Amino acid sequence: MSNSWKIYMLAVVSFLVGTSENIIAGILDMVAGDVGVSVAAAGQLITVFSLAYAFGTPILMALTSRVERRKLMLAALAVFFVGNVVAVTVTGYLSLMGSRVILALSTGVFVVVALTVAAKLAQPGKQGSAIATLVMGFSTSLIIGVPLGRVIASAYDWKLIFAGIGVLGLLAMLAILRLIPRSAGEEPVPIKAQFALLRNPKIAVALSVTFFWIFGYSIVYTYISPFLLTVTGMGERAVSIGLFAFGIASLIGSKLGGFSTDKWGIPRTLIGGMLLHSGVLFLIAAFSQSAALMFPLLMLWAFAAWSSGPTQQYYLMTLAPEASGIMLSLNSSVLQLAMAAGAGIGGVIVEGASLSAVGWLGALGVAIAAALAATSFGLSRASARAALDEKKLRVTQVEPETIPSR
Repeated sequence: MSNSWKIYMLAVVSFLVGTSENIIAGILDMVAGDVGVSVAAAGQLITVFSLAYAFGTPILMALTSRVERRKLMLAALAVFFVGNVVAVTVTGYLSLMGSRVILALSTGVFVVVALTVAAKLAQPGKQGSAIATLVMGFSTSLIIGVPLGRVIASAYDWKLIFAGIGVLGLLAMLAILRLIPRSAGEEPVPIKAQFALLRNPKIAVALSVTFFWIFGYSIVYTYISPFLLTVTGMGERAVSIGLFAFGIASLIGSKLGGFSTDKWGIPRTLIGGMLLHSGVLFLIAAFSQSAALMFPLLMLWAFAAWSSGPTQQYYLMTLAPEASGIMLSLNSSVLQLAMAAGAGIGGVIVEGASLSAVGWLGALGVAIAAALAATSFGLSRASARAALDEKKLRVTQVEPETIPSR
């Protein structure tokens, strides 16, 4: 099997773990009713997942840095299977939160390792597209996993979804064992050294782009099902179709984002996508009660939001190529912290104000991300100019070699 197909296989597994994370947003109202809590309280299942992912992934990646990469992916999927079993067998709200923690830790490790393995398998100059392919797999969980999960949960039981995901996780382990080559681990990097990268202004600002971008996205997406049901007034079938349309656009946006990164560069792709993302969220908030407009707006939102994924991750890798694994891990942590903040603050807004208000705050968050992206690129250009000037200065300071007289 060629390396391209191996990358696509990793994307399929990314779809699987992505479904376990994203499915809660699609069935939030059903989970809330089953465990006897409010929609806002059920939304905190996403917050807990994100916090466990954010803080647990860097620690686990540091502890397992020397572990051979294929073995580490297999171990992560084994824990992933256990997390799904717990989700199926528990009955209470707190126990369900425990299963989300297990799923978060295993998902975090798998995603970070899979991204680094895919980048190594890719041909030179195609790393952006390789990362986009894995993000595409994650996006496919929105296309198929979330709307299909909504249909299954409506017809049967939402726990059946996690049972199926667990079985597929075992099959994924067999596929990785047979198809993915061994890949050496890296030198262990202490947590303190990982966070020392944050003292670099370029990296700190670039990671803040991730935070505000995902915060703006999450605060709306976490409550998208109750938003469409109660604010827009869609029926159950229309919500499933809307989520399916959202997922298709996510797939297209992710793939075109990677293509645009390779062809037109990071700045144009990232800033343009985030400006479009912010504008669409403003329109969703303004026309929240129009079901006719909501379908195209959902697709445009998904396209814009997911076009930034591969671009931002590749950009962070270019800022510290000698520590690409650490950068991806930090980015994943910041992303999940933003998801937690979006779900948590969104819950406060839903309880204290209204569901329709989340759109306005989401749009503002992404607009801040676009401004920070422009700032980050400015810092990178300034740093590059300074390095070039310093190099020229060193050259001019070298005394010319004297030619011996005959």
